[in-house]
Amino acid sequence: MARLLLPLPIAAAAASRLRLPVLSSSVARREALLFGGRVAAARAPVRLARRGVSAGAEAGGSSSAAAAAQVIGQDEAVEWVKKDRRRMLHVVYRVGDLDKTIKFYTECLGMKLLRKRDIPEERYTNAFLGYGPEDSHFVVELTYNYGVESYDIGTAFGHFGIAVEDVAKTVDLIKAKGGTVTREPGPVKGGKSVIAFIEDPDGYKFELIERGPTPEPLCQVMLRVGDLDRAINFYEKAFGMELLRKRDNPQYKYTIAMMGYGPEDKNAVLELTYNYGVKEYDKGNAYAQIAISTDDVYKTAEVIRQNGGQITREPGPLPGINTKITACTDPDGWKTVFVDNVDFLKELEE
Repeated sequence: MARLLLPLPIAAAAASRLRLPVLSSSVARREALLFGGRVAAARAPVRLARRGVSAGAEAGGSSSAAAAAQVIGQDEAVEWVKKDRRRMLHVVYRVGDLDKTIKFYTECLGMKLLRKRDIPEERYTNAFLGYGPEDSHFVVELTYNYGVESYDIGTAFGHFGIAVEDVAKTVDLIKAKGGTVTREPGPVKGGKSVIAFIEDPDGYKFELIERGPTPEPLCQVMLRVGDLDRAINFYEKAFGMELLRKRDNPQYKYTIAMMGYGPEDKNAVLELTYNYGVKEYDKGNAYAQIAISTDDVYKTAEVIRQNGGQITREPGPLPGINTKITACTDPDGWKTVFVDNVDFLKELEE
């Protein structure tokens, strides 16, 4: 059976799969919750199910590609992407000691363990953690592959961002729990926002950002890119994200661009970072992908193709179920998985 998250060479059968619990509320009720009662023809963003999509299935079939190519033309692609209902659902990465990481995230970062699932026949365990329900919040999906104690984070992945009301207080708590602080609280270079940096047990970096109460505390995923203008253009046109802000820091030789589906203080966003003169990075084998919702995986795949992305899993239903997905890489090789909204809402009711 196919898998969405590629396995490691030493744990080929242990790739993570995107799963979710069966919930009892109706589709209409979910749509009302997500869109403030607007449930008519609108289709709500939803989470990505973990249902075995293996490396072998990522190439997909030619019939799926043909179907996607006939769905939308270039002239209408830009307008359709703007209207598509999309939300950043979760971010997937691998850890070497799941219980230790869960303890750190819950006790030091204030996350909740939303669910945990062990798949012994494929030798891996998933844990979902965050600051609210998965159907309305951006969450992390941790993957532990049996017997694999460490991973290479590489140089391409940057950090996760968490909004907290008091950075200094949070840092004191993390120190008391034995956590690693790599940057003490203080104003960001060239700005006024108070930040600090810490590391989790696997070495993933977290930026603590002092901010008032927010509905989305897990607020950023920072990825490094080799051509910022190219990346901005791709995420705007192919993913339908907005360029929320862009800041150049010539003194420190880097530029950042915040991309997302809504304001930074209320939504999770991508922070794309370009370091002057650096075109390529090592992605390692630790960080995996982000999942995003969509109304139509076929149109999504075709728009991605039109804008220079590579489809790694052709759009269509997953084996054994009706939920349609597609997966792609951006021009820098970062992977994203999209899931059909309506199919997934139906799957929740099973």
